[in-house]
Amino acid sequence: MAPGPAPDSPRSSQSPAPSGVQGDLELELLGLATALYNLGTTVINDSTKERDNLPGGGKPVGPRVNEVVNHLAIIDEMAQHIPTMIPLQILTEIDNARNPMQLTRERLERAATENQFMNGKIAAIDSYRKYLDEALVQNFPELAVHFQSQAAQEGEVMRGIEVTRPATNGTNGHAS
Repeated sequence: MAPGPAPDSPRSSQSPAPSGVQGDLELELLGLATALYNLGTTVINDSTKERDNLPGGGKPVGPRVNEVVNHLAIIDEMAQHIPTMIPLQILTEIDNARNPMQLTRERLERAATENQFMNGKIAAIDSYRKYLDEALVQNFPELAVHFQSQAAQEGEVMRGIEVTRPATNGTNGHAS
């Protein structure tokens, strides 16, 4: 008797396996899980009483192993037709008995933290630039026009309007 789906399996209650190659692969993986479960129970249930009742005095481990190998061969064949690549770190995490969803959650949390940190840096630099512009205008009043036009252009760019600089009279970009 095959075991039922795992209690946390999304396929048992939420949706059927997808159609096509991915669905076939998912069903084959479910078959492999069942075969591995059957092999494990066969090995665990080895007892002297069962061994004596079987013809030839052995247990059916060989056929169970062959079933697992057949599923692995089919999965290997199916893998040739699936372009999806799995990062090696995910496979390493699975080998280390860690849930890949935990790794994904940690990565998202780290990205959010780094994003907040970077936004803080941008805000600090912007604040410093505004403070510096104010200090420059206060100490060099002749630059006020330049800083006001630059602030207006940045405001228009922030609103999504493309800005072109006004033409100047000098050859080096300064008004004469």
